[in-house]
Amino acid sequence: MRAEPSVLPLKLDSLSFVVRDTVLIDRISMMVRPQRRLFVLGPNGAGKSLLLRLCHGLITPTAGRIIWADPERAPRAQGMVFQRPVLLRRSVLANLIHALRLRGIGRRTARRRSEAALDRFGLRDLATRPARLLSGGEQQRLAMARAWVLQPQVLFLDEPSSQLDPAVTRLIENMITDFSAEGMTIVMTTHDLGQARRLADDVVFLHRGRLLESSPAESFFDRPSTAEARAFLDGELLW
Repeated sequence: MRAEPSVLPLKLDSLSFVVRDTVLIDRISMMVRPQRRLFVLGPNGAGKSLLLRLCHGLITPTAGRIIWADPERAPRAQGMVFQRPVLLRRSVLANLIHALRLRGIGRRTARRRSEAALDRFGLRDLATRPARLLSGGEQQRLAMARAWVLQPQVLFLDEPSSQLDPAVTRLIENMITDFSAEGMTIVMTTHDLGQARRLADDVVFLHRGRLLESSPAESFFDRPSTAEARAFLDGELLW
């Protein structure tokens, strides 16, 4: 996807996050390898979304280290799409242009790249519409387009197809597959096990803020090594 040096691997070294004596992330150590699709799975409250926010730098860990191969370039080499898109009070096209301008891209280049994103993601007819008046599926498509237009090496996706209808979910999955084919590394949370089976290269499984399993996706789904993971895959409630 790009010629510049990779900011990966990303290593987490005994990462913890504690709030008022409550341990939300408990000494997690793991690695994000380049050009892989890593899925973070676990029951509600396991710490999945929090882990992504820590990796992305939105929250500072209480203890432990987040180690990028190139820490100086890492902030500009990553993007994040949330379950509920965070969009500006401006048009669809202006949302794309603004993201590029913040990166120091010239006005003409920013507009050209944004126009290309409109076409690629099927947003051309919505270009002048206020972004916050779009439907949920349209907003998520815009959020994915805005992430793509910045060409990050690593893209964090927090339940990007949650509460979307099957057609839009399939579209989002196709985008993820295309991003990966272009060389982008994906780190994603989902509650949809079918989706994880379709898309994941690697899986990490969290429970109560602890990392219980880290393995290739095929091994995790076929031969989970912990009782908690087996129960999770069987649809049992975990407490």
